[in-house]
Amino acid sequence: MAGCPVYTRVLLKISGESLMGDEPYGLSADAVSRIAHDVKAAHDLGVQVCLVVGGGNIFRGMAAAAGGMERATADYMGMLATVMNALAMQNALEDLGVATRVQSAIPMDTVSEPYIRRRALRHMEKNRVVIFAAGTGNPFFTTDSAAALRASEMGCQALFKGTKVDGVYSADPAREAHAVRYRRLTFMDVLTQDLGVMDHSAISLARENHIPIIVFSIARAGGFPDILQGDGYYTIVDGDHEAEQRGQP
Repeated sequence: MAGCPVYTRVLLKISGESLMGDEPYGLSADAVSRIAHDVKAAHDLGVQVCLVVGGGNIFRGMAAAAGGMERATADYMGMLATVMNALAMQNALEDLGVATRVQSAIPMDTVSEPYIRRRALRHMEKNRVVIFAAGTGNPFFTTDSAAALRASEMGCQALFKGTKVDGVYSADPAREAHAVRYRRLTFMDVLTQDLGVMDHSAISLARENHIPIIVFSIARAGGFPDILQGDGYYTIVDGDHEAEQRGQP
């Protein structure tokens, strides 16, 4: 029998690269299906789940800007890529019988709802999975920042960052055999050591709103629901160590 979830409302940040699977570009049907099954398993535990999806598997605004494209235009193109990924996730989840809504920060009424905070909250209260697309709707902000912003607006108890590795390491584990996985870090650890968990604006926003960030491997089937039940491998970034150092409970 499934254990009781540690959290009852969470945001899951999925990078576009996670949706590629082993493909060199675009979407992998197997990767999208595997992630959808994990989200369904979390939903079946009674956890209210919302998602933020990236678009790097289709278009990367930063890379295009580095190649000479005007940055704002490149970022808007990247936002459109996230909408495509959000629709793919919606399709996979609804194939599994999970009710979903896609809300886009850039209005696209034909394929999604506009982002309206109170409407998103009502959807979650009705146990629908809400998929947030188009980042924040503004250039110069990453989907990491969008994830921290939406987690704050939705009153989420944790922000899950799905990556290719099962946490934050002292060095690249693919290159350094003796790299150590951190079990717990503070927000200040991440900022001062520039550990690259998420961009600095996302870390600062999560810190200000007391939302722990849980970094885990989205590539391992079952990892997301396992961690929601207190199992599995991950790194948690929060402010507990800071409180202890100040002598607070």
